[in-house]
Amino acid sequence: MNDHSIHSIYLIGIGGAAMAPLAGMLAERGYSVTGSDIGIYPPASTLLEKLGITWKNGFRETNLTPRPDLVVIGNAVSRGNPELEFVLDNKLPYRSLPEIIKEFFLPGHDSLVVTGTHGKTTTTSMLAWIFQVAGGRPDFLIGGVAENFGRSYGLGGGREFIVEGDEYDSAFFDKGPKFLHYRPDDLIITSLEFDHADIYADLAAIELQFRRLVNLVPRRGRIVAWGESPAVRGVVEQAFCPVETYGFGGENLWIAGDLEFRDGATHFRVARKTEERARVALPLVGRHNVLNALATIALADGRGVPRDAIEEALRSFRGVARRMQIRGEAAGVTVVDDFAHHPTAIRATIEGARTRWPRRRLWVAFEPRSNTMRRRIFEDDLAAALATADAAVLGPVNRAQSISVAERLSPERVVKAMRAAGRRAEALNSAGEIAEFLAGELREGDIMLVLSNGSFDGLCDKLLALLNSRSPASRGVR
Repeated sequence: MNDHSIHSIYLIGIGGAAMAPLAGMLAERGYSVTGSDIGIYPPASTLLEKLGITWKNGFRETNLTPRPDLVVIGNAVSRGNPELEFVLDNKLPYRSLPEIIKEFFLPGHDSLVVTGTHGKTTTTSMLAWIFQVAGGRPDFLIGGVAENFGRSYGLGGGREFIVEGDEYDSAFFDKGPKFLHYRPDDLIITSLEFDHADIYADLAAIELQFRRLVNLVPRRGRIVAWGESPAVRGVVEQAFCPVETYGFGGENLWIAGDLEFRDGATHFRVARKTEERARVALPLVGRHNVLNALATIALADGRGVPRDAIEEALRSFRGVARRMQIRGEAAGVTVVDDFAHHPTAIRATIEGARTRWPRRRLWVAFEPRSNTMRRRIFEDDLAAALATADAAVLGPVNRAQSISVAERLSPERVVKAMRAAGRRAEALNSAGEIAEFLAGELREGDIMLVLSNGSFDGLCDKLLALLNSRSPASRGVR
């Protein structure tokens, strides 16, 4: 495509987590950008408003008048959408989001792709910040708001384009994963587990896509892979480029050791084989974040980033929005928001919270919202993960009516399993009910983790408001 002939671009589904940043990237490149969606919320709405990008609320054929030069179709848009039907009927040029990245933004750059079931948003953010601190001015696209940059994309104009490689499908006309479009020069694979049960039948189906991705890395490229995962090792075993493994065990090329959490940071040493390559003070908690950092160190070191820049970037890394983010404190209760929605991520988040706030009672509220967690496939694993907290409350299954009862996760069964394990557990019907219940149960010193890959219907704000209204100080009692 000759993008010099394109001036106006319309995004169907502009409020998506990656579509809104893409709109911003296109606008910064000088294109006239508009779009449509239903119910756009922060951070997407905030970003679009800040950039002066207008959108239509709702999908209508008339939104595409005058006709744009190009239409980008989000992967949540399906046949039957009136705007999509208009595009097809009138033969308007259209692309998926990853196609736009490949055609408009990757040319002239080295593509550094971060993939994996867990940790890819944080790892991508770390990697972009390392290159920024090192003076590389990278272009990047991340599936969350990187706090160091204050947004989820950047067009610094440097040599590297750093992108979070999603294994979810690309568009209604391309059911392959987004990451197959990104032509990686260097690739990080953080982890590999079964997820996205709505589009993948089993782990083998996901592994096939990762093998296809590995097969795209050129011989001169490099793969940095978590060496303690049999699934990850399996998909890289036939790579045509060098593979460097990382982890805590001595069988890896890159090793993290001497872990210690103190003074608000996780301190550790990094060695390549037996040679020390970094001493890190990372202001995040959890072994999973040490692994995330270790992957970025291995990749950045291999691309010639100096040790002092790597250490400074990780020391000053501020994390990603909704990753162990303290939303507020009321009545002595600390309310923490986190995106964790897979049993492995839930367990890691709880472990990190216990490291950060030792000897404090830990409650968890969990919303079964993702297409995988709404199904019963991980029911037992979810109960076991939540049972690592002191007590848990489950909300209702999101869009429950779209899944048969036989396939659907049952919060009541999860609660029963947790109680059998000796943990306090409840299942309630709404965020309002959960906030009311917790406001009566939580006490000074408690940590309240709110886990969802959505908004959980504003549970954090609802709970903080109730706790504030019920605290002695709010009633004038001294």
